Amino acid sequence: MKRILLQTTIAYEPDNWSIDRFSILTDLLSRIEDEFGNKKFQVTARNREGLPSGDDRILSKLDETDFDQLWLFGVDVGGGLGPRDCEAIGRFRQRGGAVLTSRDHQDLGISFCTLGGIGAANHFHSRNPEPDIERRVGDDRDTPSILWPNYHSGSNGDFQSVEAIKPLHAIMQNSKNPSGRIEFLPAHPHEGAITVPSDAQEYSGTVATGKSLATGRPFNIAIAFEGNGTGRAVVDSSFHHFADYNLDPRRGCPSFVTEACSYRILENVQAAADARTYARNIALWLSQ
Repeated sequence: MKRILLQTTIAYEPDNWSIDRFSILTDLLSRIEDEFGNKKFQVTARNREGLPSGDDRILSKLDETDFDQLWLFGVDVGGGLGPRDCEAIGRFRQRGGAVLTSRDHQDLGISFCTLGGIGAANHFHSRNPEPDIERRVGDDRDTPSILWPNYHSGSNGDFQSVEAIKPLHAIMQNSKNPSGRIEFLPAHPHEGAITVPSDAQEYSGTVATGKSLATGRPFNIAIAFEGNGTGRAVVDSSFHHFADYNLDPRRGCPSFVTEACSYRILENVQAAADARTYARNIALWLSQ
């Protein structure tokens, strides 16, 4: 049985995106079975536990643990990863450990910038902005207090149409749809920005894109990394693709989320199934 660590980059805060707001994902991954009905994954879900050094109690020695995958949700605006955390995550990948990172708009998850190999795929407002200067403007027009990058794919609780880049990657496959691919993912008013790093194009590529409902701009949703002598990795544009609030808005959200939500994802069987298949596919692909 493979072990998955789901972790946020903040300490527990009841009115924030703490790990308990990813309970649907935790349960989903824990229920994945092989063809014989055996559980494939043991899932540990936790928030950041800071040490006096500024590092995390587990991440700072991740390479010494028996975890096989790290799913890291960047909900911080700085200080979410210490230097020892990043070094240990790097060694974790060098020994074959697999990683998913997922952040959000503006500077949420900015600590990812310090992750070697995959951090450069993430663009923020204050660090490593998008290479295309024309994209350094607000896309979400309804919440002007949130600065770029902030691609508007729809309301929380709604779903967005997504494009799977050909050739179809394993994490975007869904044989239950006539198209054979995932067609919908949870929407969010202001998704983050990710691109394939210029020095990683030989072993990484964009596997899914979305389109802004506000401006029509396409934006990347997921980038997959494979090869280069390290464990596999997926860089995702928004942790709202996995959060309880976006999979089932009845679960609620932190009080600082003021945008009106939708319930359409509960009304569309395929959209709800695609969202769960996306998470399941990532776990299975990272485990190979």
